Amino acid sequence: MKQMTQQNLINAFGGESMAHMRYLHFSNTAQKEGYPNVARLFKAISHAEYIHAGDHYKEIKHLNGGFVANSMGAFGPGDTYKNLGLGIDGETFEINEMYPTYIQTAKFQEEGGAVRTFQWSLSTEKEHKRLFEKAKTAVDNNKDVELVDVQVCSVCGYTLEGGAPDKCPICGAKKEKFVTFEK
Repeated sequence: MKQMTQQNLINAFGGESMAHMRYLHFSNTAQKEGYPNVARLFKAISHAEYIHAGDHYKEIKHLNGGFVANSMGAFGPGDTYKNLGLGIDGETFEINEMYPTYIQTAKFQEEGGAVRTFQWSLSTEKEHKRLFEKAKTAVDNNKDVELVDVQVCSVCGYTLEGGAPDKCPICGAKKEKFVTFEK
């Protein structure tokens, strides 16, 4: 594997791993503050970030040893309002800067597996941002977000509200591969 793409996979793994843990902590805060649906949303998206990290990790299975991961991380957690803002900022960075750059580098270096996992993540992060913005609008008005079941594809991390589709629109996984975070 080419060095730049390999480092981008390491960095993406680090960033998605941090997002996974950060969103679990944010979920606990939302639950304590009386926002059970926001808490459920953070848990669902945390699960999707875990899947993204795992997909990236599989692409660097050839590595052996310690490597530094340079990843964007949103620090300074606070109340649910602030945490949703941090989530939106992190997803926006991934959508506008990180994944487009990583995809172009992987394409240039002809690293197909990296292109696939980066594209899956980019497609999903757009929905995460939309869901966080919806939740933030509710919390701005001192209300919990209205959410039906949240579905997460266990193959690519695709996240959506409502019922699981027969086939994941990102990776093609069957309906049975979706994990439901129930209302």
